[in-house]
Amino acid sequence: MQVRNDWTREEILALYDQPFLDLVFEAQRIHRQNFDANTIQVSTLLSIKTGKCPEDCKYCSQSARYESKLEAEKRIAVEKVIQEAKSALASGSSRFCMGAAWRNPHERDMPYVLEMVKEVKALGLETCMTLGMLNGSQAERLKEAGLDYYNHNLDTSREYYSHIISTRTFDDRLDTLDYVRQAGMKVCSGGIVGLGENQSDRIGLLHELATLPIHPESVPINMLIPQEGTPLADVEKLDLTEWIRTIAVARITMPHSYIRLSAGRESLSDSDQALAFMAGANSLFSGEKLLTSPNASEGQDKQMFQKLGLIVEKAKATVKELSIDAMAS
Repeated sequence: MQVRNDWTREEILALYDQPFLDLVFEAQRIHRQNFDANTIQVSTLLSIKTGKCPEDCKYCSQSARYESKLEAEKRIAVEKVIQEAKSALASGSSRFCMGAAWRNPHERDMPYVLEMVKEVKALGLETCMTLGMLNGSQAERLKEAGLDYYNHNLDTSREYYSHIISTRTFDDRLDTLDYVRQAGMKVCSGGIVGLGENQSDRIGLLHELATLPIHPESVPINMLIPQEGTPLADVEKLDLTEWIRTIAVARITMPHSYIRLSAGRESLSDSDQALAFMAGANSLFSGEKLLTSPNASEGQDKQMFQKLGLIVEKAKATVKELSIDAMAS
């Protein structure tokens, strides 16, 4: 299938509104044209600095503006991060993602994150970070240190965005993605469904992603996990089929991208997740926590992979190349 960056909202709506089984079938067909049908990429996500974020994202317990029960933590030591990365590699992850609750990294933080990238990269893992907004210089230095991916989600449609966040603009997010591209890194960018948005907003999010000059190499499709103390704590839960439709349209419109199951997966059955894989998802976060939210455990995922006959994509390094200390960690 030819990759397109000129999708119209009307075309995306037509895809989204297809009979459900026709949509999933088409997404699976396109998935098999571009990826191995039964291989899944596994990533691990670690919070390297938790809480007291100055942003007002209405879904996030890490915002300093809300009375959530989350206890803020200072940034963790590089040595601790490396041990966590070694454990992730030993458990089967091929990408290690590090997230900090910052609006943007300050210059005083850069030596810390650059050292972390170099050390994790040396293990043979793909590296990814999400640190908030970047400027061009920061993006270039992260690339030079060996960062493979930078995550910066659009979250929702341009039209609904102001209902969710007021402390940065939609175009601020696009600017950061542009700096990441100019620096030569890969982009990880997706969004969240179940924020109280309507179908038109899900179409709008997909349209923004699918019409970027280069599609994100990784597209996480999160399902809201309501957080106590946040403005969206009591939002009505989105029907599962709407999440699956979003995944399927992402696969059709961005055929070469990894489509990732992210937040919201911990409450799903194996059958629910199998349906997401049928719709073209081929990546997920594994481990018991996604930054601060619960997630399906590594053991649960391994059982599911075995049940479904899924093969985990391997990292550049292998477990045999790790030291005994790394395995013990």
